[in-house]
Order: sequence, then C-alpha cells, then structure tokens
Amino acid sequence: MSHNIWIYLLVMAAVSYLIRMTPLALIRREITNKYLRSFLFYVPYATLAVMTFPAIMEATQTPIAGILALIAGIILAWKGCSLFQVAVLCCVVVFAVELLPIF
Repeated sequence: MSHNIWIYLLVMAAVSYLIRMTPLALIRREITNKYLRSFLFYVPYATLAVMTFPAIMEATQTPIAGILALIAGIILAWKGCSLFQVAVLCCVVVFAVELLPIF
C-alpha cells in the first residue's frame, strides 16, 4: 500500500507538469486571435466561479441563506464596494437569515 502512494504522487506530478508545460511548448509567439484571447482572459474567472458557487450554497445551514448572501454580495460588488465590505455584509446576511425561525 505504501509503495502505491509514491506512484500516485509521481503520476499526479507528471500530469500537473504536462498541463502547465504543453501551452508553453506549443505556443511560441503572441496569440493574436481576438476570440482565443477573449476566451483565455475569462478562464480564471469562470474557474473561480465554478469552484466558489457550490461552496456558497453548501457552506450555510440553509441554501436560501447562501442565495440571499450571494445576491447581496453581487449588488454590493456591482455598486463598487470593497471586498471586505462585501464579505462582511454577506456574513451578516447569512447570520440574520439563519436566525429567523421560518428558515
């Protein structure tokens, strides 16, 4: 069993290395295609959203608290509030909603 863990670690390291090195090895010049550049620009945001959204729904006792906090956070962020202000308000919304006896 303990020998298999080293094989697993080596395979994971190789896959991670290949995923990061393949674009560097294949693309040697600047990308000029505006559609590909646009796609690559939004990949980090989409990845962050895919990882964060389920956590927002599952981190609270009730999913409605997470949804209301998400809506409040989007509104505050849209209005230009700082990340700290958005985070504090979202925490307050979750706390308040979970204190209500109807949820």
